[in-house]
Amino acid sequence: MNGEVEQFLERYPALSVCRESLKTMIEMVTETFRNGGTLFTCGNGGSAADSEHICGEFLKGFRMLRPLAADQRERFDSLFGVEGAETAAKLQNGLRCISLLSHPAYLSAFANDVDAELVFGQQLWALGRAGDVLLAISTGGNAANVKRALMVAKALGMRSILLTGNRHGCCEAYADCVVAVPESETYRIQEYHLPVYHLLCMTVESRLFGGNKA
Repeated sequence: MNGEVEQFLERYPALSVCRESLKTMIEMVTETFRNGGTLFTCGNGGSAADSEHICGEFLKGFRMLRPLAADQRERFDSLFGVEGAETAAKLQNGLRCISLLSHPAYLSAFANDVDAELVFGQQLWALGRAGDVLLAISTGGNAANVKRALMVAKALGMRSILLTGNRHGCCEAYADCVVAVPESETYRIQEYHLPVYHLLCMTVESRLFGGNKA
């Protein structure tokens, strides 16, 4: 992992201030997946799109092939014949990852009927378990619904990561790992967040799957 992080920092030297937190983030997510846990993501606006993007990279192959194991393919074949074999050949091994933005009917109902600050926290309370990890994104670090989600994560015995900028908002106090990129303007923070989570996806995939690049 150190080699991949150092190569990444050669491309983005300004992010060297995040070296240790990047390594911690990668270790936390890798360990969670290895133990059969789930990664949850959340954020608002552009960070909501980033939350979905991260899950998209973990649920399927990112840079590597993730073919099903022989026994998995054989089960499809034995159950469904040729169609089963064709299905198994196209399926990819994914990682348990849920964006808390992915339930729009729930989000609108809970925000309207109960409290918009708890739209992420309520889902996490229902779905999260000790051993899971929350990756919360807030460029300014003060998003109320992100803070509440971090609180719920801690109450559940989950670990949490905050991806943010250098404004040092209130959310930092609730996260176990803070990756604070060295920018204060929202769009510049977001420009750094993309390569940071691509590094996360690439490195975790390498650790868990190896094999050939897609």
